[in-house]
Amino acid sequence: MLDSGQQVKMQRSAGEARVGFAGARLGQLRQVGSAKAQLPRISGRPEVVFLNTSGGLTSGDRLDYAVSLTEGAHVTATTQTAERAYRANDGPAHVRVTHDVGAGCWLDWLPQETILFDHSNLHRDTRIALAPDAGCLLLESVVLGRAAMAEDVRSLSLRDCRTLTRGGVPVFLEPLVLDTAALAHPGQTALLGGARAFATLVLCAQGAEDALGAARDALTDGVEAAASAYDGKLVVRLLAADGWPLRRQILSLLRVLRRGAPPPRVWQM
Repeated sequence: MLDSGQQVKMQRSAGEARVGFAGARLGQLRQVGSAKAQLPRISGRPEVVFLNTSGGLTSGDRLDYAVSLTEGAHVTATTQTAERAYRANDGPAHVRVTHDVGAGCWLDWLPQETILFDHSNLHRDTRIALAPDAGCLLLESVVLGRAAMAEDVRSLSLRDCRTLTRGGVPVFLEPLVLDTAALAHPGQTALLGGARAFATLVLCAQGAEDALGAARDALTDGVEAAASAYDGKLVVRLLAADGWPLRRQILSLLRVLRRGAPPPRVWQM
């Protein structure tokens, strides 16, 4: 029984999942706590599916995912389902993603969307280190509540940073801060302009600029989007009224940027 004035210490989840490939061979698999890594049997390039068995994130939870590629490995990594950030009353949840893509290797990092619920608090840091001749396709998508459940997000805190380096030199850096003050101005385009779903897709590889025309052709009505390319990078930014049209648009872009390859199996609908 607690004495007067004592606080209840809530149980928190923590997980770490690390996967390494040398060519097509699995060289490392580490799973701790609530983080798991599944390796489905499929033809073609290997797939890694990360899973958070705690069912979501709230104050004090910590989650770490990592992929390491060597010997020319080409791998697709994703998450089994949407990650959910729930109400957080005692500080942020933390997610750290650190991928190392070695010489001649390629990584498609295609996590499914992150759903932010009202009063959620999430700090996420994604870092992908590329060797000079390596490449990657990076996706990050966020949905503010579930429209089908009439969920209205009025208060939250999101600190989200994505960093790509090539040979140790930063080539893409995108910090994002989204908070309650921003949600209070729904009409301002710079603050989502009333959209409740958004995504960034980055292709980083030699000759990435060549895919700009095809990417722009894949942009459809119903989603506000823009694409640009320069110096080995193609960046597409998307805004949508809800998660479903955003996902359809992302799938169209993936077909183009992955040269017709199907999406990860867990993305199939």
